[in-house]
Amino acid sequence: MVDRYRAAARAYFFYGIVYFVGGLYLISQGVGVMGARTADASARTMLVWGLLGLIPLVVIPWLLSRPWSWLGGLVSRTAFAWIVAALLAYRAYKVGQVALRGGASVAAPWGGEISFQTGAFAFLAVTLVALGFVLRAVTWRPRPIP
Repeated sequence: MVDRYRAAARAYFFYGIVYFVGGLYLISQGVGVMGARTADASARTMLVWGLLGLIPLVVIPWLLSRPWSWLGGLVSRTAFAWIVAALLAYRAYKVGQVALRGGASVAAPWGGEISFQTGAFAFLAVTLVALGFVLRAVTWRPRPIP
């Protein structure tokens, strides 16, 4: 039997890797938060954002993958997973807005250009898959064996 929380942790880790790499690439191209241009794409900026990005990339999957609870079960892995699901849903909403409205484009790593709209649809797909795994972990209940 597959532990659905571990599957959610793996899906979130994959989501985190995609966002981590994508975010660092956008910063290297001079694109900041929500598509705004940034003047500072220095190695120091990349390092700071890279280190900050590693925190949720490591901590969230770790907390999802292991059973735990604090304060007599008031704060638990399940409650945490609901919070993660809400944040993923909000991220999907915001990325979906970018996907629908489009915008500028950036140089693609393989040459040519990639539009924000195309990139946003790819990020939206990854976000929705991770959200699905997290929701499956918190809503699934085993059926009693008759």
